[in-house]
Amino acid sequence: MELAGVDPGRGEDDEHGRPRRRGQGELATEVLSVLHRAPGPVTASWVQEQLDGELAYTTVMTILSRLLAKQAVVRSRAGRAYVWSAAADAAGLTARRMRRLLDTEPDRDAVLASFVTALTPEDEQLLRSLLNAAEPSAEGGSRDDGR
Repeated sequence: MELAGVDPGRGEDDEHGRPRRRGQGELATEVLSVLHRAPGPVTASWVQEQLDGELAYTTVMTILSRLLAKQAVVRSRAGRAYVWSAAADAAGLTARRMRRLLDTEPDRDAVLASFVTALTPEDEQLLRSLLNAAEPSAEGGSRDDGR
C-alpha cells in the first residue's frame, strides 16, 4: 500500500527503517522540474510517467492544480485534455515566492532592510547593479514593479 507523501521509490529510510517522507513543497518542486525539462506543454499523464509512475494520477493532478492556483504553471486545452507547462523558469518562480512572502509582511521596510543587511558584499554589489539597470529612463519611462 502506498501512503500519501511517502516516497517508496527512492530507497531512503529514516532512522527507524521507514521510507522517508517528502518535505513540504518537495512534490511540487519535482513536478515543476519535470515541466521545465518537457519538450513543450504536456499532459498530467506524461508528468506522472516522468516521475517513474510512483505517484497516483490524482496526486499529480492535485499538485498541478495547486501550482496553477499559485500561477506557477499554465494550462490549456488540447482536445479533451489539458496540457501543462511551467509559467516561469526556476529563478522567476523563486522571485515570485519572495514577492508573495514580502506581500504578506506588514512592515515591508523592516523586511527589506533586514534582507539587504544580510547580503554578502558580492550579492549587495549585484543587487546595486540590477537596481541601477532597472532605473526608469530619462525619457520618463517607469519600471514595471509587477503590481
